[in-house]
Amino acid sequence: MNKLAIITGFLGETRNRYMVYQGNRGLAEKFEMLGRIKGVDGVELCYPADFENSAELKEVLKRSGAGIAGVNFRSRRTGKWWRGAYMAESPVERQEVVEDLKRCMDAAAELGCTRITTCPLNDGADTLFEVDYLKAYDYAAETFGAACAHNRAIKICIEYKKNDPIARCLLGTAGETAAFCLLTGAPNLGATLDIGHALYAEERPAQSAALLAKANRLFYVHLNDNDGRWDWDMLPGAFHLWEFVELFYTLRKLGYDNDWYAFDVYPKEIDTVQNFTAAMQLTRKLEAITDRIDVPTMEQLLRERNSAKTLPYLYSLL
Repeated sequence: MNKLAIITGFLGETRNRYMVYQGNRGLAEKFEMLGRIKGVDGVELCYPADFENSAELKEVLKRSGAGIAGVNFRSRRTGKWWRGAYMAESPVERQEVVEDLKRCMDAAAELGCTRITTCPLNDGADTLFEVDYLKAYDYAAETFGAACAHNRAIKICIEYKKNDPIARCLLGTAGETAAFCLLTGAPNLGATLDIGHALYAEERPAQSAALLAKANRLFYVHLNDNDGRWDWDMLPGAFHLWEFVELFYTLRKLGYDNDWYAFDVYPKEIDTVQNFTAAMQLTRKLEAITDRIDVPTMEQLLRERNSAKTLPYLYSLL
């Protein structure tokens, strides 16, 4: 069974274009809150925010007993890397990103964590004829490749997304991300499959997982949900019950069953502890439904490809 983690950024202040939610919280307060969430096993730390005081970070981790699912390297920073971090036109900026990513990798390794996830949201273009795509891919491959070479034992996971805040991100789908990772040739460069991002890109998450796994690039999974129109970061199962069940079934076939799920869930105005406790409960419920699937029966149904038989069988599990 996979362990469950919360991205620490969602335990503090969150905001959108119009409103600020929850209010700012320090590390100690976030981890105190974490201790009141039933069913959680650990955290996904945020770099650089959580690493400003390494002594305090180590202390709260030790006191809480929380595991570390990964470290989230924030490549969008106020005041820098406006036109992309990994694909920046400036070699000075690209080197700056590499050096900071190396520091992040070293900090993660010191904590016993071997996974960095990063969502290159500023890497892309708003309008046509804004970016030389050939150079953009070359620069991004150069940047990621240099960082990956720093420590092959640390996996770097690209959390692909179709857009936001750039109108079209450079790496927006599972296929694009898998191809790009293979292009770089770095064995420790892979993907974070964020379910909400897959749905928003009009993908079926189970299919995306299978494709990434075929390319040996399925490194990490984020859980959330949305209505397919925007990346709302809602509770798992809010809209897509069967997509989650199909995903969990597929992940088990792929061997992703003794790892971590991290919640990329946005509490907004809802009590944070209550919201994440619900996320844990819903996820375990969706897994329990998946447990009821008789594997030989399902594999036979998959061979037959007859929805008039498969759908009634699925609903018999509820």
